[in-house]
Amino acid sequence: MHMDWIYGLLGGLMIGCAGAVFLLVNGRVMGASGIAGSLVDGSAGKAKGERLAFVIGLIAVPAVIVLLRGGASTYATTNLAVLVAAGLCVGVGTRLANGCTSGHGVCGISRLSMRGIVATLIYIGAGGVTVAILRMMGAL
Repeated sequence: MHMDWIYGLLGGLMIGCAGAVFLLVNGRVMGASGIAGSLVDGSAGKAKGERLAFVIGLIAVPAVIVLLRGGASTYATTNLAVLVAAGLCVGVGTRLANGCTSGHGVCGISRLSMRGIVATLIYIGAGGVTVAILRMMGAL
């Protein structure tokens, strides 16, 4: 039996626990785009060190796991233009939605926030439509 689903389950549990701890300790929702955005625009204030550690952890932990496992398989395209365009679209989308999938999807849905539920449905729908269109165009 293929066991990749276990990695998704463990990752989901880790993200959910991290969101709960962040909310309990800080009294704020763990939204990665909001945390990173506060570092960029200078609004982090006294929480700058904590938020910087959070962003470094977002980057460093997966990198360490990849090094320990000897690589990682991904289904992402190797087309650099598509990856850059996707990153820009995600950035614009998180600004328009006032949050990202960690804030709306993980924390918003778990709190039964209608705004979080609607935003997540839009994210997933837009992602599905985009993948379908790019596959029809042969870009993926």
